[in-house]
Amino acid sequence: MKVFGLTGGIGMGKSTAGDLLRERGISVIDTDSIARQLVEPGLPALAEIRSAFGDGIVDSQGRLRRDELARRVFSDPLARRQLEQILHPRIREIWTRQIETWRAEGRDRAVVIIPLLFETDAQSNFDATICLACSAVTQKRRLLARGWDESQILQRNAAQLPIEKKIELSTQVVWSEAAVEVDAAQLARIVI
Repeated sequence: MKVFGLTGGIGMGKSTAGDLLRERGISVIDTDSIARQLVEPGLPALAEIRSAFGDGIVDSQGRLRRDELARRVFSDPLARRQLEQILHPRIREIWTRQIETWRAEGRDRAVVIIPLLFETDAQSNFDATICLACSAVTQKRRLLARGWDESQILQRNAAQLPIEKKIELSTQVVWSEAAVEVDAAQLARIVI
């Protein structure tokens, strides 16, 4: 089985790429989705986050207050590392287990979407790495459309390797400036 690690900056098309690949029958797992599942009420990761960051990090229904957690961790590198120490090992365990399951099932290709692929030193787990990238202008326009402000965009970008470095480290690059069909064609040439 050939396994691809897919990364890129925030708002550069990783989720869309995952959807496009799934539509073509490729097995895809997204670590952002795993992270959201790990912090559901009653799960150990949320309890550990609550212990580390205080009761104010959850709402009255016991759900993670993502906005509050983001405010704290993206303004404080030590807090961000603390959160990553809680989540990253759990996330890696899940996606590596999923790859093994797909191998046992005889699948021929799989993609793991990992925004922090190089930051977490995960690249050695893949046959190839793909970076989804776009210009800073396009990224900003996409993130503003999501309701983010300039401060949030700067903080999130500062928490990751610059996109130029991700491009340099990747074995393949998909430039996501054009229509979705163009992205689909680029991905098909690489993965399929």
